[in-house]
Amino acid sequence: MDATKLEVIRTIFPFIALFVSIGVAGWVATTWLRIKNGYPLDGAWGQAVYPKTDKEAAQRISLLTQENAQLQAELGAVKDRLVNVERIVTDSSHQLTHEIEALRDKRTKEVK
Repeated sequence: MDATKLEVIRTIFPFIALFVSIGVAGWVATTWLRIKNGYPLDGAWGQAVYPKTDKEAAQRISLLTQENAQLQAELGAVKDRLVNVERIVTDSSHQLTHEIEALRDKRTKEVK
């Protein structure tokens, strides 16, 4: 190896070492902050390194499951109402008037 190549390596090596050191220090600092603040650690592909399986997490999951079921039921009711509103809006006024009068007649017969 000649002297010019050796000199170039000697001048570039400190910069490379500095960049590598900054990268490693940043990774360590990020990991430390995640641990300190209670965030789960991730592996190389995003999987949890230490997944939490405590009772609190199980309770959260069950509460979220119940809330999800309630919201789905509410969404179903809203969809049914929307279908009726769309039908009312798109029907001709004559047919709508006829249906309303039929319902009124049915209601008055039930009251008697």
